[in-house]
Amino acid sequence: MIKRKLYIRLAFIAVITAFALVIALPSGPDISLGSFKRSLFIHQGLDLRGGVEITYLADLSKIPASQQDAALTTLKSRVNDRINKFGVTEPTIQVGKSGNDTTLIVELPGVTDVAGAIKQIGQFPDLKFLDQQGNTVITGSDVDSASVTFGTSSGSNNISGEPQVRLQLKDAGKQKFADATTKAAAANPKEAIAIVLDDQVISTPTVNDAITDGVAIISGSFTVQTAKELTNQLNQGALPVPIKIINQQTISATLGAESLKDSLLAGLIGMILIMLFMVIYYKTPGVIAIVALVIYTLINIAIYKLLPVTVTLSGVAGFILSIGMAVDANILIFERMREEIRSGKELLQAIDDGFKRAWTSIRDSNSSTLITALVLYVGTAGLIRGFALTLAIGVLVSLFTAITITQVILKLLAISRFKRLIHV
Repeated sequence: MIKRKLYIRLAFIAVITAFALVIALPSGPDISLGSFKRSLFIHQGLDLRGGVEITYLADLSKIPASQQDAALTTLKSRVNDRINKFGVTEPTIQVGKSGNDTTLIVELPGVTDVAGAIKQIGQFPDLKFLDQQGNTVITGSDVDSASVTFGTSSGSNNISGEPQVRLQLKDAGKQKFADATTKAAAANPKEAIAIVLDDQVISTPTVNDAITDGVAIISGSFTVQTAKELTNQLNQGALPVPIKIINQQTISATLGAESLKDSLLAGLIGMILIMLFMVIYYKTPGVIAIVALVIYTLINIAIYKLLPVTVTLSGVAGFILSIGMAVDANILIFERMREEIRSGKELLQAIDDGFKRAWTSIRDSNSSTLITALVLYVGTAGLIRGFALTLAIGVLVSLFTAITITQVILKLLAISRFKRLIHV
């Protein structure tokens, strides 16, 4: 019965390992299960991939204190939507405090078009419809949605096939536009309503009939691309908090690549030394610990791809630190087993008792590390947050590999004819 349970657990470990191996491979397949789709690759942070970091100053002076948090949340959401339209993957958007100032830090990995990124993030079209007297009828804030259409008839204001922007107005804007067009259509001679975009008059169509359906058409010297850009900007809406750039910098991936190479080399040397120590000092149990460590590494990489986790240099440091904690758990277990064997217990019983008595120390040390990682993740941002995330993932995976994998393999050896190989 014991052997059967151990083989079932070993089969479960084998399945997990095989799955992690397939995902962790550099050429691992993408996942598509119904609505869940994931491209499996390691997402690199700004320091490894290079890109742009832009710091904005947020002007909260006209926003009541009770509404500022909500406004900043909306600001982050709007900026994120605009960045996604720009085609940037894994942007980092952080709100911070610097004295009495509130800043918005935007990190865009892989971006080389700095001017385009700045334009996409901060620009909102200054759109106005003006009546004959120069009064503002509606603005971009009155727009509920926008779409690209094409002119269907010939005329001075509507050229067949010409790209146009169709505006569906909000209720308040619909009423204001209806009142203005009713007045313009009733005038003698009929009046025009000027369409002004960024202080430039792009068309002045004469109003022949009142427009009461809440639909306004902007025509002018649009190309398909410029019509799409205006449509996207209007659909994204104005930013709830005015922002202005106070700093921008382009970050090269060269320094990050060199630092990553050095970090990985240091980690590899450390792992080799740890493996030599475990084999020399603990013999066969040490070899088992190395097998668990290899599986531990595969599972971590697979998790990074599946979540996905944006890996930075600090994240690599968190992963390397968690390797030491994974080995530390095995050392605690082996030392407890050694004490149980010296007290005269049978090998299988010594393994059971060694794991049970080592568990409290492992649990407490890892729990305190997880609490620290949680505080760092919630209370910080950027590089420190990446360190906390990879450290927490590593600690959780190490509990599985040290407690489950090492224990199962040791017990299977203990009930086999190879039990004499276990010396601790």
